[in-house]
Amino acid sequence: MTTQNASKSHDLFQRACAVLPGGVSSPVRAYRAVGGEPPVMVRAHGATITDADGRDYLDFVCSWGPLALGHSHPAVVEAIQRQVEKGTTFGAPCEGEVHLAETIQRLTGVESLRFVSSGTEATMSAIRLARGFTGRDKVVKFSGCYHGHADHLLVSAGSGLVTFGEPSSAGVPQAFTECTLVLPLDDLEALEALFQERGHEIAAVILEPIPANNGLLLQRPEFLQALRRLSAQHDSVLIFDEVISGFRVAPGGAWELFGIEPDLVCYGKIVGGGLPVGAFGGKREIMNHLAPLGPVYQAGTLSGNPLAMAAGQATLQAIEEANGWQQLEALGAKLEAGLAPMLAAKGFSLVRQGSLFWMNLQAGEPPRTAECIASSAAEHYKVLFHSLLEEGIAIAPSAYEVGFLSLAHTSEDLQRFLAAMQRALDKLPTPATANTGEGSAG
Repeated sequence: MTTQNASKSHDLFQRACAVLPGGVSSPVRAYRAVGGEPPVMVRAHGATITDADGRDYLDFVCSWGPLALGHSHPAVVEAIQRQVEKGTTFGAPCEGEVHLAETIQRLTGVESLRFVSSGTEATMSAIRLARGFTGRDKVVKFSGCYHGHADHLLVSAGSGLVTFGEPSSAGVPQAFTECTLVLPLDDLEALEALFQERGHEIAAVILEPIPANNGLLLQRPEFLQALRRLSAQHDSVLIFDEVISGFRVAPGGAWELFGIEPDLVCYGKIVGGGLPVGAFGGKREIMNHLAPLGPVYQAGTLSGNPLAMAAGQATLQAIEEANGWQQLEALGAKLEAGLAPMLAAKGFSLVRQGSLFWMNLQAGEPPRTAECIASSAAEHYKVLFHSLLEEGIAIAPSAYEVGFLSLAHTSEDLQRFLAAMQRALDKLPTPATANTGEGSAG
């Protein structure tokens, strides 16, 4: 049964198209990258999500990362219900934000923290803070890393090793991005050259320490270490965007995993337990430049929202009590043991970091830069995506998005996924005839 034949879901999506641009509230949900029409979901529990026609899907999207415990975890549901009875928003300091901030501080070592309502707000605010702290304007980001949709971060790399950012979205004036410099990932020479020439201008460098928004582009430790060394030498603020990796790969995120301490770190997703939330924090010396203590203004009506704080606290507590980070690593290792050989038989590979995974559907070593992702990979992915969807398995509707495991996934779920993946891979060309031409992630 195809999603197009699912009448209730189809009718709902057509109604959505009449009132929402493209029928969605976030672009990738529209299935434009894979073709077809998205099922409209109505409920979820554990590792399963259900559409309007009652069809269940084994879910490896996990709401794009927040659901490390799976859908509707009892502890999270109970925490939200308890808070609803007390109030949904106060517009004043609330007890829950104190508890959650203390938990985050204990797990990560962050000295001071501020809550916001999204990952975009977190990165945008952290950059403003870095500029206010240093008195400089220039910000360095890396090609293939997405840090939310703030105007000055919607830029892509030019043809040179480093360029002024060119807007990659309509509606973004070039003047907004002229202070954003874009470097290629995994290029020590370009990184060192930029700091040597313009280090005195650079307020901040922002990076996903585990780049997971354009494939899973795992970086060499030497590159991350050089980034820490150079930013410190030039008094620039190093910002780790851990909206995806935070509280998923380790209690302290990639910061703990790699032993590299940033000046500021941005969180989202898991920290809100499935409710809209973000946070940024770091060294107290820098954070004290925020209003009301300092001159850098940042505010939000729903920041520190009691419901989100309750959900986040319940999530982190449940993960910790279940020894969850070790369990997620074990699940990831089990998936890798089964899936990596299947992909290798087709000339492909699996990239994994803990419970994050990505199928590299091209020959050769897994790419460390977005520019090295072949266009043929997206065509292969479409075949796999629709084959799995037909079997009731949901993966991200884009070849460049990662997959997520949760503590709700069982060994039986992984076996079902692996069996369906083998059938899907059998539909692809053999290695001898596969096209692995060159292209760009776009």
